[in-house]
Amino acid sequence: MVTGFFKKLTNKLFNSSSKFTKNLDEAVSEVSENEVEEDLEKKALEEKLAKNEIKSKEISRSEKSGILQVEDINEKSNPDKDIQKEPKAKSVVKKALDLLRSKPDVRKVLFNDEFLERLEDILISSDVGSKTALKISEKISSRAFGKKIEVMQLKKYLIEEITMILEPIAKPIPIYKSTPQIVLVVGVNGSGKTTTIGKLASQFKMAGKSVMIGAGDTFRAAAIEQLSVWAERVDVPIIKAEQGSDPASLAYKSVEKAIYEKMDLLFIDTAGRLQNKTDLMQELVKVVNVIKKVKNDAPENIILVLDATTGQNIISQVEVFQQMVNVTGIIMTKLDGSAKGGILISVADRFRLPIHAIGVGETLDDLQPFDPEEFATALIGDFRE
Repeated sequence: MVTGFFKKLTNKLFNSSSKFTKNLDEAVSEVSENEVEEDLEKKALEEKLAKNEIKSKEISRSEKSGILQVEDINEKSNPDKDIQKEPKAKSVVKKALDLLRSKPDVRKVLFNDEFLERLEDILISSDVGSKTALKISEKISSRAFGKKIEVMQLKKYLIEEITMILEPIAKPIPIYKSTPQIVLVVGVNGSGKTTTIGKLASQFKMAGKSVMIGAGDTFRAAAIEQLSVWAERVDVPIIKAEQGSDPASLAYKSVEKAIYEKMDLLFIDTAGRLQNKTDLMQELVKVVNVIKKVKNDAPENIILVLDATTGQNIISQVEVFQQMVNVTGIIMTKLDGSAKGGILISVADRFRLPIHAIGVGETLDDLQPFDPEEFATALIGDFRE
């Protein structure tokens, strides 16, 4: 069943923004065009040889009867006529390729060392990362090396290998019996933390959970205002303080209030200023420690929100936040504007952190649980098309 979210993911990630898809198609087209040209040239040569053989026999018969075939002489001695035929052959190549593309893609590629290297480069340029790109390429090579495989089969292999990397870590946000469950949301400013909290609050409330929000990014008035709008829209309580207030103090009050109100879930926003890593680290550690004073097994979840458009910079973000706090899971946003969706594969393969959800837009339904096969298919292109 094709969901509306999958269609949107495909349209955003694959049709309009996937660098991988474009580069793969160019590489395949180049190989396929060469093969089509070679096949046409071989066929034309065979036809020409057969035609010349027939003409030689006709000339021989004509000479014996004393009659010379003028048309055959003009055909062989008119260089202009031969030159005019050349563009005609090229247009046939284009027609052949156009015909192939208008139908299910039956183009074939010879999977040799040269194409293996091209595939690795394509994966790396899509932010898959060199180690992960090598792993994927080598696994496909073990299945296809030395063979001519159709593009649909190559896509199928890619989707399968990427899905195998992502499948073990595609996990929903765990729900614990202990309440209130504290979910601390971290990430750099601009990654989509605030919007993600609003969407999660809405989705959990619709699932029958009682939800509260803590506006812990007290350094940005815009973050407090944005969360207030979401809280009003979703109709959930919000704990907030004046801009510039101590975020640890806000977190403490939020947990106390959530316990008093017997909430199922409390989502706490945090600041994400990486300009001074030391200050941010101290601040986040303080927030975590203060939460534990109120509820010693909290926060149960520390979710890192990542912006897909930042590409390889995401790797350093994960490393930094892992040093600061014990990140328990990842949500990746803004895949609708990313030409480098492969970064999610790189993060998954390198850190093995659970991926809870992905986002492709601003509406509530644009944040969905992470489905590895859907993501891989949207990135590479459906091999069943």
